[in-house]
Amino acid sequence: MPAEPACSLIVTCRNPGMRLGPTLASALEQRRAAVEVIVVDQGSTDGTLAWLEARRGEFAAVVNLPGAARVAAANAGIERARGEWVHFLRPGDRLAGDGVVAEVLVWAGKTEAGVVVGETASDEGELRRLPARVKALAGEFAPPAGTFYRRSLFAENGPFDPDLPLAADYEFQLRLWKGRVRFKPLPIRVAACGPHHPAAGPWPSWREEVAVRRRYFPFHRSLLWDGLGLARGAWRGLLRRRG
Repeated sequence: MPAEPACSLIVTCRNPGMRLGPTLASALEQRRAAVEVIVVDQGSTDGTLAWLEARRGEFAAVVNLPGAARVAAANAGIERARGEWVHFLRPGDRLAGDGVVAEVLVWAGKTEAGVVVGETASDEGELRRLPARVKALAGEFAPPAGTFYRRSLFAENGPFDPDLPLAADYEFQLRLWKGRVRFKPLPIRVAACGPHHPAAGPWPSWREEVAVRRRYFPFHRSLLWDGLGLARGAWRGLLRRRG
């Protein structure tokens, strides 16, 4: 019986094309850490599934879920994960070096925190990290590609909400934060991230973010942040039209 992995790296994809190769390479090349890589394909029609099946032996699991949304795919990956820690990557994301997971695990071993969060750098030049003081009303506060969750948190708090295809990460973070789960920042660059702009534009994301705030905060507390999110969505929409 092989030893239990320390970390499960879960990759979800649908028709990722050339973006998937560098993502998986960065996961498979991790050294000095017991890592398993789980890939959940959401019904790709671009040849991805056949390519994954030909390399199945390199992965802990290759799961085929035709028609599944990203959140359902992530939850399916969690069900198959065996690591103490769980991390999620999307096509286009790359772990920042072949020893980054080992470094994260060293830091994670020094804390009782349920969530540890390193820095991410997007291909568009945006740096993200866990803020020194979380503003939970402001929106997603832990960059997904920089965040490692203890797997036990999903058993204790439930999976990502499949009814929130665009804001499930924010809702899960809030669920944990309101439940007093500790988030710990790490002084580590974890990943470089490709663009993940929703095809539907910024407005569905904003509506889901508002709905999440309504679950956890009274109307009068969330109204200002709803307005700021509206302005942010308008600005992003303008940038997309210009681009």
